[in-house]
Amino acid sequence: MGIRRAAKGVSEFLMETVGEAVAEVILTLLACALLVCLALIAYLSWSFSPRLTVAGAGLLSLFLAHGAWRVFRDPAKGGCRRGLAAVTTAAFTLTAATGAFLVLYGTGFDCP
Repeated sequence: MGIRRAAKGVSEFLMETVGEAVAEVILTLLACALLVCLALIAYLSWSFSPRLTVAGAGLLSLFLAHGAWRVFRDPAKGGCRRGLAAVTTAAFTLTAATGAFLVLYGTGFDCP
């Protein structure tokens, strides 16, 4: 009985280790794909129109800054986020989460 329990423990450990390694590879590939897509979007938009690219980046920055301001300011009494505030808050949160993901998994630059 002791050998079966030990073998089961070893097999569970190996499965967990392999699962974590596979998950790490998948997340790294996803981060590399996201970085490549962002670079391609920036390149294509710049080659199409540099002025529109700068203007769009400025508008996106204002949009995300408004979301950050709504996230980090003191909440109003009994007020809930509606309309533009809810959209900018969600966009900022999504962008911050994407940035954290890229910092954690895309910093190696060992993309295949």
